Amino acid sequence: MKSYDVLVVDDSIFMRKIISDFISEDASFRVVATAKNGREAIELVKKLKPHVVTMDIEMPEMNGLDALKIIMKEQPTPVIMLSSLTQDGARETITALERGAVDFVGKPSGSISLDLHKVKAMLLEKLHMAVKTNIAKFAARPSGTLSPMKNSPAAGLPSSGLQQRRQEAPPSPVFPATDPQTSGKVTQLVAIGTSTGGPRALHQVMSNMPPNFPAPVVIVQHMPPNFTKSLAQRLNSVSPLTVVEAEDGMVLKNGTAYIAPGGYHMMVARNGPGAYRIYINKDEPRGGHRPSVDVLFESLLPLKELKRHIVIMTGMGADGAKGMRALRQAGAVTTIAESEETCIVYGMPRAAVELDGVMHVVPQQDIAAKLAQAVVT
Repeated sequence: MKSYDVLVVDDSIFMRKIISDFISEDASFRVVATAKNGREAIELVKKLKPHVVTMDIEMPEMNGLDALKIIMKEQPTPVIMLSSLTQDGARETITALERGAVDFVGKPSGSISLDLHKVKAMLLEKLHMAVKTNIAKFAARPSGTLSPMKNSPAAGLPSSGLQQRRQEAPPSPVFPATDPQTSGKVTQLVAIGTSTGGPRALHQVMSNMPPNFPAPVVIVQHMPPNFTKSLAQRLNSVSPLTVVEAEDGMVLKNGTAYIAPGGYHMMVARNGPGAYRIYINKDEPRGGHRPSVDVLFESLLPLKELKRHIVIMTGMGADGAKGMRALRQAGAVTTIAESEETCIVYGMPRAAVELDGVMHVVPQQDIAAKLAQAVVT
């Protein structure tokens, strides 16, 4: 069995010991060193070249965010952040994910010696995922910037009707300079599902959406409570669209994006001619997820009067694949899977492609332009 080397970074001796012990319980991993601050972490990453790093955020001399930025630039390595569950911790975590961290594990509140054991399984699961990513190819690509349009290969396509030739990404159309929130009924809707690597991918897509976008956008990002609010705030600061964390009963408006709140399923239902509302609930997790992409997508199946544009981006597992296939069969105008070449984890998009739910495979940097083109065709 292959053993993966792990560097543990935390300013607390106790935490370094506990985390190291947890990791060592899995024969797949070997803790090769520990560091007490970001500066030590950078040097050890260069010297030891570990397969994966666990990184605390708040540390003396150099914090985890600054260390992460340098590691991604000088020695790209998969990093799992250890995050406080406070509001400040959530904002810092979103920043870390945008800077290249693969994922994070929230430090529980309360007695640290007791509560940390609750996250051991999650930590090991995310370490197993992290060592399968090819982080180097993403580190050099700045988040939130649209690369020049170019011929992009439709990577990983099966022979199920998807174009396998190289095709040029569409130019982004310019919409009329009117307020989309007050200009007419909702006739189209974009729905996006994503997981691991999603915050970085969403930053890329949402920051490059055109102004006055004539449709609402509903988004499921696998993420715990509190973190989705910080994600919405961050995306709102970089996107031409208004981005909010969804609340029960919200009326969908064109030009607004709604992030499913962590810990809740989100659905869309008709609320009169051309009017739609969001509903959230705490029904049982679907496939281990709440919010679930499939739950959102399935809620759109009866809404056949809408032009529905469906997107699945980077993430582990298969959440959303069945829902996308059902929507394609039910007349969705557009179904898009992020291409393997730009996914942090090519799991959810792969599952959607294999189920024949996908019409277009598109690199992350071209998804916004593809959606902009789709809503006017």
